[in-house]
Amino acid sequence: MSKAAARGGEEGRAKARRLFERRTKVMKALAHPSRLAMVDALAGGERCVCDLQALVGADMSTVSKHLSLLREAGVVLSEKRGQQVWYRLRVPCLLEFFSCVDAVFADPDAERVDVVRPDRAAPACRTGCAPAARP
Repeated sequence: MSKAAARGGEEGRAKARRLFERRTKVMKALAHPSRLAMVDALAGGERCVCDLQALVGADMSTVSKHLSLLREAGVVLSEKRGQQVWYRLRVPCLLEFFSCVDAVFADPDAERVDVVRPDRAAPACRTGCAPAARP
C-alpha cells in the first residue's frame, strides 16, 4: 500500500489511485520488446530517432509511435535539433527495476529474491494478526 493510502481517508485513497494509474501508464508504455530495447539503448545516453529506428528495425512511423507512448508516459524526453529529434531517459531508475527482474529469473529454482531494504521494517498485518515469519 502506498504512503498516501496508509494515511487513510478519501484524500489518501484518491492520491494512491492517481499514483497507481501513473505507474500503470508507465508499465503499459514499456510493454513492448521494441520499446524496451529503446529504453535500454537510451540508458547509454541520448540517441537520435534514426539510431533508434536502426536498433529496432521498424519503419519510422512505428518507431515514432513507440517513442510517443514512452514520452506521454513520462519515460523519455525529446528535443528537436534541426531536422533530427533526440531522445533521453527521464526515468533512469527503470533500469534498476529490470536488474531486479533479471536477478529473479536468473535462478529458475528460486521462489523469490530478497532485496535488503534497511529503511523498511517487517510488514505487519493491518487486521492485527502477527506478521508471518520469513523463511
